[in-house]
Amino acid sequence: MEDYNKIFDQLWQHAESEIVEFKKAESNFDFDELGRYFSALSNEANLRGRDFAWLVFGVHDKTHTIVGTSYKDGEVALNKLKQDMSQHTSDNLVFREIVPIQVEDKRVLIFKIPASPRNIVMRWKGIAYGRDGESIKPLNQAKMDEIREQSPIPDWTAHLVPSATIRDLDELAIFTARMMYKKVHVSSISGEEVDGWSVEDFLSHSDMMRDGQLTRAAILLLGKPESLQKLHPAVAQITWTLEDEDHIVVDYEHFSIPFILTVDKVLAKVRNLTMRELPGGTLFPDTMKQYDDYTIREALHNCIAHQDYTMQERITFVESKDRLYYGNGGSFIPGTIEAALEHKGPQRHYRNECLCKGMVHYNMIDTVGRGIKKIFTEQRKRYFPMPDYEIDNDKRSVGVTIYGKVIDENYTNLLKNDTSLSLKECVWLDAVQKNSPITKDALQYLKSKGLIEKRGTKYTISLKVAQMTHQIGRYTKEQGLAYDALVKLALQLAHNAGPSGFKRKDAYETLQHSLPAGSPESKMRYIGRLLVKMKDNGQLNTIPSGKAWIITEKGENDLKS
Repeated sequence: MEDYNKIFDQLWQHAESEIVEFKKAESNFDFDELGRYFSALSNEANLRGRDFAWLVFGVHDKTHTIVGTSYKDGEVALNKLKQDMSQHTSDNLVFREIVPIQVEDKRVLIFKIPASPRNIVMRWKGIAYGRDGESIKPLNQAKMDEIREQSPIPDWTAHLVPSATIRDLDELAIFTARMMYKKVHVSSISGEEVDGWSVEDFLSHSDMMRDGQLTRAAILLLGKPESLQKLHPAVAQITWTLEDEDHIVVDYEHFSIPFILTVDKVLAKVRNLTMRELPGGTLFPDTMKQYDDYTIREALHNCIAHQDYTMQERITFVESKDRLYYGNGGSFIPGTIEAALEHKGPQRHYRNECLCKGMVHYNMIDTVGRGIKKIFTEQRKRYFPMPDYEIDNDKRSVGVTIYGKVIDENYTNLLKNDTSLSLKECVWLDAVQKNSPITKDALQYLKSKGLIEKRGTKYTISLKVAQMTHQIGRYTKEQGLAYDALVKLALQLAHNAGPSGFKRKDAYETLQHSLPAGSPESKMRYIGRLLVKMKDNGQLNTIPSGKAWIITEKGENDLKS
């Protein structure tokens, strides 16, 4: 974990440079100006061979006096800012981190800006910016050419393996690859022509062989397990782990190459149970597997395609009772999951271009940017929770959880009854059902459509949705009895207790099942507020010691009315 107070001290002690900028921004800052600074500092970091640039709010840019800032206060606001920024930057890249710290008892905001990728100019709303002294101006042509002429980061999977030969490849893997190649290219190449190619010709056509030599991608997809040593020190393994309800490992197995065959072996370990009904006894139109075949295969293929093999890590695949977790090493190139869902068409570049080409030829993935979106869409069709993505670009890791059960019946019934909901709306509603962070704009949108309503500090299903999905009983249970009914119960308790009175724990025992859904602690707080309000209304009083509540004459009269 980086020490951002120490980083701030280092930045603060030095004058502004081409990759460091201080701004007062005491309460607000223009969104487009922030985007221009992001573009400029990102490009300047690239040109100076730095990994990051820095923008600091809450510091006077001339005197470096600490003034503090209230800009985008709170994690939700900062996440929303990242999401909004990603809509207007090259490759949807955003701040690597936005970290608030305390300096001289004042809030200071540190923006960690990644350098633009090699040979890619960072743009904001289509325009590239750079520093010109203290000014931010469109990037001049010389700097733009310098970035564009950079050689891209070498594709590790495209490197040739001089010591590898056809004998290092698995015959069944080659047969399977050829069969898949014919399926993918059926409209442009006849099967007879593909069958007539030699192994070398076939591998060359599918980008696995170049200049008569095999690529690392060929070993990954088609190689015999023992040929993995020719990729040393890279690790090309998938580890399947089975966990019980307490997350204790009860079984595991390591799987090696060839990945074109390995995936089926890994997925065969999954206990994909047959489901016949939703909660509440509603039958599925047809029996349905716990996990969609496309989803669990696509997620594993994505791990293989986008793993950073230079990190020498295994791909992890964890099976629990009601969910699957996939993890791979490497940064998430789209930046955020929101950017991946909203991006149209293929990404401009891939970490493992050669490997991805081979997987496309062999019908394992496509590169038109629809894989992740289709995973979300399939979960929506099944009325199941949306996948959870855990993206840590600092630690260079990506994880995704696929759910195989219903979390909230209300969410499930809403998806069943309202097929007009967009994927974005489903993702937002999914965040509500999981009590996950959600932007203020998304909450306002869902409230305006009558889909959710606030209860205490949380949001839940609205009355409109409850009526539409025939969930009135559950809605009433979650909302609790009306105030007047709770008062009657409390008055009856006080009447029965007599002169000795009752304590709050007695009220909890009486009222707990009639209160809005929540934790025992939240219910106790609710009862406390109710009793105080009844005392203010003259219906209850406390005994001299203050440790018990008794009914008043007014309370007795109200109980009889």
